[in-house]
Amino acid sequence: MNDQDMPPPKPRLSSTERRARDADRLAALRLRMAIGRVLEERGIEAAAETVGTILGISAHEAERLLIRRQWREGDVRLLEIAAVRLGVPATTPHPTGPEIPEGGV
Repeated sequence: MNDQDMPPPKPRLSSTERRARDADRLAALRLRMAIGRVLEERGIEAAAETVGTILGISAHEAERLLIRRQWREGDVRLLEIAAVRLGVPATTPHPTGPEIPEGGV
């Protein structure tokens, strides 16, 4: 294989980006566990179908969201939406955007 056939090296994440992804991974894990616990407590066995309906996505996509181990941008936001709609109590605050002071901007 010569140099032309080699894919370019992946850019390294900065320490700030790496910490943000780690925080996202942890938040996603906690949300997945909380959603699963609430669905189990309610006796709902079709978790993927339920979450898919809540988010307006296919059951297949919802199942992937619920079991995914690799970080994907947007997963935490989708899981947060599903958690809110299911009435899952917030476990930890997760910064999804800039803080807006009380009274607006």
